[in-house]
Amino acid sequence: MNFDHVLVIGFGGPEKPEEVRPFIQEVSRGFNIPEARLKEVERHYEAIGGRSPYNELTFKLVSQLEESLKRNRFRVPVFVGMRNWRPFLKETISEIKKRGFKKGVGVILAPHRSEVSFERYLKNVEEARRAAGAEEIEYKYLPSWHAHPLFIQAQAELVGKIYDPLTAEEKSSTHLLFTAHSIPVAMAGKSRYVEEIKESCSLAARALQVSHWSLVYQSRSGSPREPWLEPDILSVIKGTGFKTVLLVPIGFLCDNAEVLYDLDLEANEAAGKSGIRYLRAPTVAGHPKFTALLTELIGEFLVAGGG
Repeated sequence: MNFDHVLVIGFGGPEKPEEVRPFIQEVSRGFNIPEARLKEVERHYEAIGGRSPYNELTFKLVSQLEESLKRNRFRVPVFVGMRNWRPFLKETISEIKKRGFKKGVGVILAPHRSEVSFERYLKNVEEARRAAGAEEIEYKYLPSWHAHPLFIQAQAELVGKIYDPLTAEEKSSTHLLFTAHSIPVAMAGKSRYVEEIKESCSLAARALQVSHWSLVYQSRSGSPREPWLEPDILSVIKGTGFKTVLLVPIGFLCDNAEVLYDLDLEANEAAGKSGIRYLRAPTVAGHPKFTALLTELIGEFLVAGGG
């Protein structure tokens, strides 16, 4: 049986202030997270305008992907299902079942794989299939693309638009900070998460011909007693010694609360207090080469037919 649809799977995000608290509760469901932490996250959303652009940017990406697939003569419908907000995966898979589709290409919107950024999505799809009574629908998922030339080129071009216009003197005093979401060290040890991020950073830095760079982690949210991946971005900014830091959110495909708050507000403030100029590259999802990357990988599945 040939593939008959594409399912793009994202994290989800609240689109207006009244959705923030229900969204946070959905994300934290099943975890024993203190009320104080939930309120702190609510304040983060308030500081960035009471919403996340995640859903809007994801649907824009999907629209671009649909057009790109059509241009390349791949005529399959593209659906979107979110783990933590509307449209929920169960709702989307129910619609897929209703329309009679049986075999899909799964696209998980995370560039680097760990339990929380990949395996948990697979589990959520399986749970949604059962909840929708759609166990007959089969999914095959795209291979890892953290080192794909188009992903690296898109990253390098976005950074280059900020870095290349700098003078030689400015470049010599600028440090690139590639940043990704921190996760528990124990969890990282069960996957290639760190290795994949390092490979992405190294390839992007090479494409940019930049030697002043570091990998940092952000958005830690777990128990202070549990070791998480380091170094923390704020500590590095305060001790970098460079006049300028250029942040590259290589672990994030599109802007969300953790990019807008943790970087553009919190990290920006830390840089200002240290007398450091703050620059930040855009996230990659809006770049045409990223759309081309997804089109290429999906197309390979569709051409292969049964996968």
